[in-house]
Amino acid sequence: MARRESPTRRDGRQQALELLARREHSAQELSGKLTRSGQGKAQAQVVVDDLREKGMQSDERFAQALARRRATQGYGPLRIRAELKTHGIDASGIGAALAALEVDWAEQAAAQLRRHAGSRPARDAAGRARNAAFLLRRGFDAATVRAVTRAGSSDDDFELD
Repeated sequence: MARRESPTRRDGRQQALELLARREHSAQELSGKLTRSGQGKAQAQVVVDDLREKGMQSDERFAQALARRRATQGYGPLRIRAELKTHGIDASGIGAALAALEVDWAEQAAAQLRRHAGSRPARDAAGRARNAAFLLRRGFDAATVRAVTRAGSSDDDFELD
């Protein structure tokens, strides 16, 4: 007698399509979710490869969507780069996603600092250090952080020259 699958257990392709219907996923992320749900690694990879060939899964689309979302949330390029790397996006894909953003990172950092610290910049070294640490945690590079925190130390606000 043929063994029937439980109605709650879905095949890998259907499950992958349901995941992709909610949001973009990287190939690595999608394969991992399928594997954790009980699909074999080889079977999960076949499903992901098939969806990629049909244009339903794209690491490029995923990288651009995630980079855009994180930039909108006020994160810097280093943080976005690191997150994309954890999702298995290669260096060229990361570079393309960041280039597509066309964000002025210095202005983005200044905006985050205004939001975090208020309209008055820190006047002492300890306050500037706290502001710099905040921006570094958000993923902005040291040169940008230095420019933004020093610009705010002598002006009335966090505007760059």
